[in-house]
Amino acid sequence: MKRMLINATQAEELRVAIVDGQNLYDIDIEQPSKEQKKSNIYKGRITRLEPSLEAAFVEYGAERHGFLPLKEISRDYFQAGVDPNKAGLKELLKEGQEVVVQVDKEERGNKGAALTTFISLAGRYMVLMPNSPTAGGVSRRIEGEDRAELKKAMDALTIPDDMGVIIRTAGVGRDAEELQWDLDYLLQIWRAICEAALSKPAPFLIYQESRLIIRALRDYMRPDIGEILVDTPEMYQEAREFVQQVMPHNLRKLKHYTDDVPLFNRYQIESQIEAAYERTVKLPSGGALVIDQTEALTAIDVNSARATKGSDIEETAFNTNLEAAEEVARQLRLRDLGGLVVIDFIDMSSSKHQREVENRLANALRHDRARVQIGRISRFGLLELSRQRLRPSLGESSQIVCPRCEGHGRMRSVESLSLSVLRLVEEHAMKDNTGQVLVQAPTEIANYLLNEKRRALAEIEARHDAPVVIVADDQLETPHFEVTRIRENELGEETSKPSYQRHTPRKLATHALTKAHLNIPPPAAVTNVKPAQPAPLREPREEPAAPAAAAPAPAPAPVATPTHSVGVVERILRFFRGQKPTPAPVAPPPAEPRGGREGGRRDERRD
Repeated sequence: MKRMLINATQAEELRVAIVDGQNLYDIDIEQPSKEQKKSNIYKGRITRLEPSLEAAFVEYGAERHGFLPLKEISRDYFQAGVDPNKAGLKELLKEGQEVVVQVDKEERGNKGAALTTFISLAGRYMVLMPNSPTAGGVSRRIEGEDRAELKKAMDALTIPDDMGVIIRTAGVGRDAEELQWDLDYLLQIWRAICEAALSKPAPFLIYQESRLIIRALRDYMRPDIGEILVDTPEMYQEAREFVQQVMPHNLRKLKHYTDDVPLFNRYQIESQIEAAYERTVKLPSGGALVIDQTEALTAIDVNSARATKGSDIEETAFNTNLEAAEEVARQLRLRDLGGLVVIDFIDMSSSKHQREVENRLANALRHDRARVQIGRISRFGLLELSRQRLRPSLGESSQIVCPRCEGHGRMRSVESLSLSVLRLVEEHAMKDNTGQVLVQAPTEIANYLLNEKRRALAEIEARHDAPVVIVADDQLETPHFEVTRIRENELGEETSKPSYQRHTPRKLATHALTKAHLNIPPPAAVTNVKPAQPAPLREPREEPAAPAAAAPAPAPAPVATPTHSVGVVERILRFFRGQKPTPAPVAPPPAEPRGGREGGRRDERRD
């Protein structure tokens, strides 16, 4: 039996784990110190139009401006009377124009967030796309009779003409009444968002994605989850209110864990979580995986190590690769590694064995919530796959770049670094008007220069008539150092002192590694939208477990809502186009088809 374990005993981390017996199946960690913006909805302002990139940069409230490609901009925002097929970017849009955007991809490195104007709101059973009328249907993951039944149920739904809906895998076995309730709730949220967008000028946060505990209950709750355990009374009460409101038939599965033994220790998964941070993963037969993340891709190397399971080298390689295929699928899920992944399997001469390893990996990845595209093993023994990025990886959310090696993982030796300092010293000493060369270096570098390279330093001083002063700074660690050239007119009392009496010119910034600095964002304009009607109470039909995508869950909250959603949508679109509102509401023009974009990318992301 699978269980959902929710650990909230530490304020700095909220952890949700899915376990199958005592095996960790999935883990999600949320830290209040790191704000997650994905799926948040903002009112932003276009600050720059870049025709060479066919994109706009939008100020939406974050430190970096967001990136809004032209293909992600609804035609409703284009200037009136302009032909979109012939006009350029600067004719279609204007700098200073306000737009309602949703974060499609989180900020990564130096890149700002990727934005879209095609809003999507995920509910329990469906995803509502209020300005994508050409999108809609049933998730690709649903097949056979279930797909036919859901299409029949969709025909009975009252869906506004200017909107689209995609039924998620959680909707399998639900009747039209339950689907209509979910749709009405999402429409209620969308009306509140439209009203809030007109309330004040950009930039500001309109709607914030739900916190982890709500997302987990909404997106991970499947019929094969037999129990939900929460280890704090506050989180238990929050979970209970949500389950009672949205899925009352699952209320019996929700329990408050009160044992003295920590929840994750009870199910022996704490060590499995820690192993997910390690670079090396051991395989049962003695082999190992080595996982390295780079800027471009994630590289996974399969090593036989101590593996001896097999009568010859081919069989040993085959058995190790089979184990590796299953473990790779598990590690991708646990670490949430997205983007391009390259796996270097142990070389196998048999093409039959290669196909079996490929099939084993494909079968193991079928349970993944993310969409995965798998290639074939090449003649070099490499297999490429692409995995949908659902959220920041475990390493990105819980680790920092090493302040010493700056993420390289390697450092220059003392000898190599000392020679580099020595060459830089001579480069400064040979310049005109040099009164002194000051070297601030770690203790081991200073010792090496003063003891092993004293003669070389003396020759530099004599050759260029420039004194060299070496200061050992205990605040510095290799490979960091600083060489400063002091001009003759800058010499003073401090520069005449011997090195051991010098004050270090600067101190390194202190890295706070243990204390969590909570990053509390401004409150969203739309919060706590409560469903107008209670959820229909019906026992779920037994269905095969299918993974649910980590989709944004609408956060419940009360806001005054208008009677007709179409009128509100038209009002907000007219506002952004700079048109005066008319007394009678008019439906906005249908969005142009974008090559099945909603049915593709939205379907993939929301499952």
